[in-house]
Amino acid sequence: MWVRDHLDGLWEDRDFASWYSREGCPGLSPAQLATVCVLQFLLNLSDRQAAEAVRCRIDFTYALALSSPSIRAATE
Repeated sequence: MWVRDHLDGLWEDRDFASWYSREGCPGLSPAQLATVCVLQFLLNLSDRQAAEAVRCRIDFTYALALSSPSIRAATE
């Protein structure tokens, strides 16, 4: 969980704005995708394992600042 605590604010979606089209459906948050890539590298996860971690692991949920009932309950 230290990744979000130490890297929070290191990059924001606007840092990647020139990489994305202004037309069409908005994509996933580039800042969150970058964070997943960092976590994947640090934990030596495959793409499939990283995708599973985003869905199931509370530490990934916290690092990505995703809304989760368990996160809200733990912090209230």
